Amino acid sequence: MKYTISYSAFAKAVLTTAFFFISQFILAHSITGFVKDDNGQPLKDVYVLHAISGNHTHTNAKGFFALDNVERGDELRFSHLGYEAGSVIITDENTVLQITLKAASLDLEAVTISNDVETLNVLANVDLQINPVTSSQEILQKVPGLFIGQHAGGGKAEQIFLRGFDIDHGTDIAINVDGMPVNMVSHAHGQGYSDLHFVIPETINNLSFGKGSYDETVGNFATAGHVDFRTKNYLRENKIQYEIGDFNHQRYLGMAQLVDNANTSAYIATEFLTFDGPFDSPQNFDRINLFGKLNYTADNGDRFNVSVSHFDSKWDASGQIPQRAVDSGLIGRFGAIDDTEGGETSRTSVVANYYKDVSDKETIHANVFYSHYDFLLFSNFTFFLEDPINGDQIRQQESRDLFGFKGDYTYRTQLGENKLNLKVGLGLRNDRTEASELSRTLNRRETLENIQLGDINETNSSAYVGAEFFVDRLLITSGLRLEHFNFNYQDALQTTFETQSQTATALLPKLNFDYKINNNVKVYLRNGIGLHSNDARVVLENSADKILPKSYGSDLGTIWKASDNLVINGALWYLFLEQEFVYVGDAGIVEPSGETERYGFDIGFTYQLSDYVFLDSNLNYAHARAINEPDGADFIPLAPEFTSTGGISLKNYKKFNAGLRYRYIGDRAANEDNSIVAESYFVADLNVNYDLTNNLRLGMAIQNLFDIDWNETQFATESRLANETQSVDEIHFTPGTPFFIRGSIQYTF
Repeated sequence: MKYTISYSAFAKAVLTTAFFFISQFILAHSITGFVKDDNGQPLKDVYVLHAISGNHTHTNAKGFFALDNVERGDELRFSHLGYEAGSVIITDENTVLQITLKAASLDLEAVTISNDVETLNVLANVDLQINPVTSSQEILQKVPGLFIGQHAGGGKAEQIFLRGFDIDHGTDIAINVDGMPVNMVSHAHGQGYSDLHFVIPETINNLSFGKGSYDETVGNFATAGHVDFRTKNYLRENKIQYEIGDFNHQRYLGMAQLVDNANTSAYIATEFLTFDGPFDSPQNFDRINLFGKLNYTADNGDRFNVSVSHFDSKWDASGQIPQRAVDSGLIGRFGAIDDTEGGETSRTSVVANYYKDVSDKETIHANVFYSHYDFLLFSNFTFFLEDPINGDQIRQQESRDLFGFKGDYTYRTQLGENKLNLKVGLGLRNDRTEASELSRTLNRRETLENIQLGDINETNSSAYVGAEFFVDRLLITSGLRLEHFNFNYQDALQTTFETQSQTATALLPKLNFDYKINNNVKVYLRNGIGLHSNDARVVLENSADKILPKSYGSDLGTIWKASDNLVINGALWYLFLEQEFVYVGDAGIVEPSGETERYGFDIGFTYQLSDYVFLDSNLNYAHARAINEPDGADFIPLAPEFTSTGGISLKNYKKFNAGLRYRYIGDRAANEDNSIVAESYFVADLNVNYDLTNNLRLGMAIQNLFDIDWNETQFATESRLANETQSVDEIHFTPGTPFFIRGSIQYTF
């Protein structure tokens, strides 16, 4: 039997088929919308999934999303960590969706593996929600592998360790709050000095971090990594809190929402803290913090916020004590050789941010900041080594005005069928420091000798370009950053007036690859060149040939969502430094110490055992060595080798919240030949909170749960005591806090 098809029938079939496909294309629309929380605030990084095709996107900072090829009758699903998942059936393709997600218990199932979102930052913020902290410096330890240590009273910035670096107070990690830099260049007590005590921890909304120097938007000091904090734009609830504990610990906290409407929100927060510490000579530490923030969203979507903060603190300190003085019984573990150490510091800051969507493809962000900063510190590292009569106490102080701005422009487009995001940015920072001083003193009262005294004017201008190119499951990120520095110094100890000046420029390329193998596994390769600048006085007075020594680094890592409730991450890394910096406090200089290299691995996991129980841990290894030194004499003093943090946490279970946390740092060389060793420690902390009512919470926190003897900071130092004829080079340490319990009561309204 033969079948024939007429030309007209064939043409009709072809046209019908073509019309079907064309109509499908025409009817497939781009759906847009906004996602907010139940308080009407935009939610960033909400995962938006097209249930049929599997295509997805994430909301931006305005809560906005756009998804192509969506038809009437299709389902969109919305999920975000800490919120109930939601979905919507499309009934009108022209409608701009308005989605509201309600707050819910944390659920790791909502964590997605994507090239659009940094999963490790998401997990750090999970930790922040599960284990809230009462110190802004402690928030730094939400970065896996980062350690801090206090060694001169509660008011001095903590010592930081990360990826085989003794970062001192900030030489190799860039820290920002709402876009304002925390690191102080050419600081009286050391390059990059980073004091976060001006931040009230309860005002922190989230943090983001990156290890290495792979981000073109971050410049000076970002060699080991960078950390950025963002404060809250609004408060979910007003809060009053009081804490009391051992060693005369008292803390008062108040937070109040002043304005809360569709376009404007504003709140204030204040904190007052006192603490004597466990020392024989009380610290007499007190600190007051004030913070206010205004956030405004215009009807056209433009967003503006401005924050104002002020903090002031004073303290006494026992400093680092020599091991031999404790062993001989001259002093106890919490005693002092010179208990006249201490200081005072303050910082007043104004920060403004402006965001504008010029079009669906273009975004502008501008950031402006200003700080006035005062610093005074008395220290005695060597006791009677230099001056056997008066002792070796030194005074370091400065008064600084810091001003700057940053701006960036982002353009989102297509290159063929692939998404391409382009970004350009500019930045300027100017530090004007008056009377930056290092002097020898007696009993904080008498000035014996001025070693350094002068005015510093340092300007850092920068520009960068970056591109994100999405090719199916591969994200290629490239960037190029230009840094220019102008150093000026007027030495007040010179008999004639002179302005010393020097400039330096550096070009820093970046190239990164992220490949999403499937919905559960991503691998990445990060590469970049970074830098850390030297102190202006060292650059100008010593004609330093390494003004802007560079770092060269690479990371090869993976993030694996092994199950709905388990996320595992790991990375191998390498870092080379053209010049290591060692701060010599009693000489007031940053001493170059040659080329160094570091390599190691990071591995960690976060596991949700049930709706209420979370378990996390990380292990970090770093091999750090000086390159041009002989074997056995090439150790980098105090560079950590093994570190680990983690714990188990209970969240919202029958009105209970609790956490048992640990931190461990292994033995490490305290000098170049490892003949002096800084000892390891393992410390555990416990916190328990119970909600008596919806508004009233009682809490208890214990530091050093097992009451071990541990040395929080350790240094190999040559010193001489008053009764000694010869100096001794050995470990000097600040003892870690013993068993320390505090209670709290919190009322929300």
